[in-house]
Order: sequence, then structure tokens, then C-alpha cells
Amino acid sequence: MSKRDYYDVLDVSNDADESTLKTAYRKLAMKNHPDRNPDDEAAAERFREATEAYEVLKDPQKRAAYDRMGHAAFDNAGAGGFGGGGGFGGGGFADIFDQMFSEFSRGAGGAQPDRGGNDLRHDMNISLEEAFSGVQRDITVTVPVGCDACSGSGSAAGAQPHNCGTCGGSGRIRAQQGFFAVERPCHSCQGMGQVITDPCDTCGGEGRVRQSKVLSVSVPAGVDSGNRIRLSGKGEAGFRGGQPGDLYIFISVDPHPILVRDSADILTRIPVPMTTAALGGSIDVPTVEGRMARLTIESGTQSGRRFRMRGKGMPVLRRNTRGDQIVEVQVETPTNLTKKQKDILKQFGEAGGTSPETDSFLKRARRIWADDA
Repeated sequence: MSKRDYYDVLDVSNDADESTLKTAYRKLAMKNHPDRNPDDEAAAERFREATEAYEVLKDPQKRAAYDRMGHAAFDNAGAGGFGGGGGFGGGGFADIFDQMFSEFSRGAGGAQPDRGGNDLRHDMNISLEEAFSGVQRDITVTVPVGCDACSGSGSAAGAQPHNCGTCGGSGRIRAQQGFFAVERPCHSCQGMGQVITDPCDTCGGEGRVRQSKVLSVSVPAGVDSGNRIRLSGKGEAGFRGGQPGDLYIFISVDPHPILVRDSADILTRIPVPMTTAALGGSIDVPTVEGRMARLTIESGTQSGRRFRMRGKGMPVLRRNTRGDQIVEVQVETPTNLTKKQKDILKQFGEAGGTSPETDSFLKRARRIWADDA
């Protein structure tokens, strides 16, 4: 399969300048990068094709050769070719991608990257009742915070940082790799562009110290296990005055001894006396609200039957609505009967009654036996 023209791949004209090439490549690379398109072979091929085209056209020597000879300029057998597949082996793709996006992350004007603090995690257990109503909870966390002694600069009082001698204050160093000049963060100043010669005694030049602090967390009604609450700027302080990270509160709702949560619904299994199930009546049902609710049981109710109590479940997070409470009835057989009670039940049995489940089961059994015979 023949290769596409490199200018067509990047969708630029043959006289496109370096800035136009870079913009076109950046757009294609961000759209088709394999990390953004897992298991998409077509996107991976478009990314490889765009990277190969940009790698050639950004280099004046290679671009001149390509303009004269086309793809043959990079064929091992082609006259005047560069050999080795045009330098696309090894880490070519990774290097050029790293260079492009490191420049992108620094922003216009070559501004140094912000050494922001890491996001942190705190686990919080709450009861089902607290998840129902919401709760305000104070937590104590120990996190790196900005050093007050040096105002987060890392330098001792009155001292000033100096430009890094390795990178000249740019925070970047360039390394030549074949035809390419690859930029990396400076190892001497960790990409900051400046070094501290007189560090703060309190923080040792880092600009932050570990400190315990109390934070108030507002847990909204309707949260469930796995939900998280973000406290912006309450995470780890940034390095030498960098932006702080965020603190994420991960919620875990403790199991309830009686009620079982199913999304926004509440499930309850209630024992019901045999007489109430047979004759019908009302039972008290515990709810997540902390009150008892009355539920009417129809006569002839069988064990395992479920009743729905509308709007008695959990609130739905960030919505003005609630789930239902599902009540499963478990008919309870009486025990420790007196002689009088036993006589009454015998009379009831001899009088004959309708037991739909029993009758249905016996009919099915007799039909199976008749078929086997």
C-alpha cells in the first residue's frame, strides 16, 4: 500500500511554515493518540502517520529531500536516502511527541510549569441514616501546607533564588538525538529555572511543611458508597509556591442491621403473624427516616410477597425525589401453642380451607407422576 503525501496527511499546503506544521500535527496527535483511543487501530495508524509526516517536514534537511524525491528519499535503497528508515526507529515517535507536548504544557511564552501539589484521599464512613439526611462532619488531616516562614518560596528570609547555571533559568535543557533536538526538564533545578542557595530552615527549601488541620465536610443527602466529595485546594501544597492539589473524600455507607439499600430503594423483610397474613390487617414498618410507618396487609398474604411503599426510600443525589421502600413479608408460624390453641387449629384444618400454593404444588406433582406412569 503506497504512502500518503506528508502534506496531505497533515492537511497543510506545500509552503506551510513551521508554526503551521506544529499546529496541524498537535491537533492530529491529540485527537488520535492511542491513550485517548484504546483498542482503535485506525486511530493508532493515523497517529503514527501524522507523527512520521511531522518528523520529516519539521526538519529542513529532511523536508528538502522529501520535496525533491518524495518517499524515496527515506528508502534504504533510494539514492541520496537517509538510511535506517529515515530515522523513524528507536524512540523517534516518543521523543517527538514528548517534545511537542512538553512545549504545549509550558504554554505560550515559555512559562515554567507550575509545580502543583498532589491530590489527596480521605476515607469517611457514615451511617445509612446520615446518608439519608446528609451530615456535616469535621475531619482532621495531616497534609503538606505552604511554609509560613518563607511564604512558600523555599528561601531563607531576605535571600533570593538564583538562575540555574545548567539551564540558564529556562528550566529546560536540549539534547541532540540524531536529527532531533529534544527538550527535557533540567535535572539541576527540577525544571524550576532557579536554584535556592540559602534554603529556609523550617522547610529545607521545599516551601511546604506537614501540618494537621481540621476541615469541615458537608455530605449531601443521598450519597452512596463510592461517591466522592472534592474539596478544592485542600490537598497537598505545591512545590515552592505552586498551586495546591485537591482533597477527595471517599464515602462508605455502613451496613444497617434492618434496612438494606438498593440504589435509591430500601428493602425490608418483616415477620408477620400467621393470623394477620390470613385475615389481613396492619403492621408497623421501620423506615430510614427513623419513624414507623403503617402498612396494610391484605387477607391471604403469602410468605415472600412484596409491598411497595412509595417515596419511603433514599433521596436521589442532587434531585428532589426519593426511592421506594420494598417490604417483603415473612409469614411466621406460631410456636409454644396451648392445648386450646391447638384444638382451634385442628378444627380449622378439619373444616377445610383454601391453600393455593399447596394445592397448586400437589396438582403439579400428581401430573408428573401420572406422566411417568
